[in-house]
Amino acid sequence: MATTDIDRDTAAKPSKQHSVDLKLEVVVIPVSDVDRAKAFYTRLGWRLDADFASGDEWRVIQFTPPGSACSVIFGRNVTAAAPGSARGLYLIVSDLELARKDLLDRGIEVSGPFHGGGDVHAGPDEPYLSGSLRVSGVDLKRGSYGSFASFSDPDGNGWLLQEITTRLPGRIEGGSTNFASTTDLAAAMRRAAAAHGEHEKRIGGHDENWADWYADYIVREQAGQPLPS
Repeated sequence: MATTDIDRDTAAKPSKQHSVDLKLEVVVIPVSDVDRAKAFYTRLGWRLDADFASGDEWRVIQFTPPGSACSVIFGRNVTAAAPGSARGLYLIVSDLELARKDLLDRGIEVSGPFHGGGDVHAGPDEPYLSGSLRVSGVDLKRGSYGSFASFSDPDGNGWLLQEITTRLPGRIEGGSTNFASTTDLAAAMRRAAAAHGEHEKRIGGHDENWADWYADYIVREQAGQPLPS
């Protein structure tokens, strides 16, 4: 059984109900120069939530990426980790090319798109979710979860952009559909429009209930459920 098959089977089984929500809200990243790091994350266009200090001994800065429920914190005397040692920090995007363009327009050095080597996971590259082999270009089938790009902050803390358009089953409840930005919603509507065009070809005419079809498609796509035909 393939790994993706195992993941899908696991996702199909509901987990036991928790009595309290556990929300991942903060990731601490280690930096050597606090002001340099602050300038970098400001240039990314992330929201500055806090900059607190107590003399020269302690300082904590918090930034939140646009549309994210999780923030990053760095500063002075907030972590014992070596500066630049954070790797595998993933930023999920609905349009990899648009996300890369935004970074490049801000003067941020970002890699070209890359994807994994299929069932080959060993190679000479820095490891990421698909192993240590990075094949140039977006995923050939443009499958959700399959296309990446990477960049680093001045200390070398490593960030990756991962394109996700359709979630695996069980990742998001169908009744909890939401979009973090108008950009994400517009991208979902464009995918629905393309799929609806194929739907109208199959039925041989105009679908007067297109709005309902669009809504059903968008909700199902985000929840990882079978898409309407």
